[in-house]
Amino acid sequence: MNTMTLWHITHWEFAALAAAAVLVGFSKTAVSGANTVSLAIFAAVLPARESTGVLLPILIAGDVLAVLTYRRHAHWPTLWRLFPAVAVGVVVGTVFLVWADDEVVRTSIGAILLLMAGVTVWRRRRAEAEAKREEEGEEEREEDEPEAVSTRAGQLKARSYGVLGGFTTMVANAGGPVMSMYLLSAGFRKLGFLGTSAFFFLIVNVSKVPFSAGLGLIDGHSLLLDAALVLFVVPGAFLGKWAVSRINQRLFEQLVIAATVVGGAQLLLR
Repeated sequence: MNTMTLWHITHWEFAALAAAAVLVGFSKTAVSGANTVSLAIFAAVLPARESTGVLLPILIAGDVLAVLTYRRHAHWPTLWRLFPAVAVGVVVGTVFLVWADDEVVRTSIGAILLLMAGVTVWRRRRAEAEAKREEEGEEEREEDEPEAVSTRAGQLKARSYGVLGGFTTMVANAGGPVMSMYLLSAGFRKLGFLGTSAFFFLIVNVSKVPFSAGLGLIDGHSLLLDAALVLFVVPGAFLGKWAVSRINQRLFEQLVIAATVVGGAQLLLR
């Protein structure tokens, strides 16, 4: 059976979904958080709840490509610190999906994303006021290690962001911006940021599959559409890999925050 007929989508709508899949690949290897735009496109073309089930395998494909690209740069102490809190967030998100309608889900996630973006901007401006980073003409640092994640305050922040990340990734595949805000606030540089987030989301998204299938969000129909869209993730991933080395650290952070704001605003305004 024709996939487009099965989902009652037009050629233009399929083209929009394909473009969103390209953006997923780009976000996984360049600007994490940009796939909130993909989330909005999928939710606009498909029924909102069902769109999360279609998007999840596409995100996993992007995660695999990101892990293959940045596997040497993951910071595992941070990952192990996050996972227990994320598991709590995923369970809470699953319970939330049982009773929440699309409007409640969109409004909640949009508000959380904008709040996280605001908090991160405030934190970074305060840090810059206390200590200026290296001036022009000096080479950028490319350490994979965060500045500080093992302090008591850092552990509390990891738990808070972990629960929020698990919740948002379960209910709307929107955990990317939340975790982006955490990794930026923890002081990760580009490669450490991308390597850590790649493994994080591969593990978390794979763990979400049984929950999504149990809720009826993943089935034969959704997987058939995924099969038609997943190949579009590959060129996006290669484009992101090409672009990331040409983006300086400050621009990288600004793009991540901007993508978060745009994604949050889209969810609130829809």
